[in-house]
Amino acid sequence: MQIKLLTEALSVSGQIETIDIVDIAGAGFKSIVCNRPDGEDADQPAFAEIDAAANAAGLATAYLPIVSGKAMGDEALAFGALVDKLPKPVLAYCRTGTRSTTLWTLSESARGRSAADILSITKAAGYDMSAVLRPSSN
Repeated sequence: MQIKLLTEALSVSGQIETIDIVDIAGAGFKSIVCNRPDGEDADQPAFAEIDAAANAAGLATAYLPIVSGKAMGDEALAFGALVDKLPKPVLAYCRTGTRSTTLWTLSESARGRSAADILSITKAAGYDMSAVLRPSSN
């Protein structure tokens, strides 16, 4: 599990395991958002397993599964609303962190953050969102 900071309120990572929950809580996270549908890969833990471990550790959780490559405006707005309402900081995860980063990118663009700012943040975290958001946007 490699956690990548996008903002003080939100970080992203690839798939987490139940054993990672203690480290996630220890790192100061207050909430976890799962953007990966159950059953995408045979070896991934179901969200119910992550949810139970997170709740036992005192973390809030949310499940917003997005099929890879299918992050759209409505899902991005729902993601932004989740991040707004959950205790912070939030860790969002999917298979590689790209889906979660894409959702954040689209959500922030819809809120009026400049494309240059978004692309700079995502690039610093190791995600190239230039195909999702053109620098001339906003």
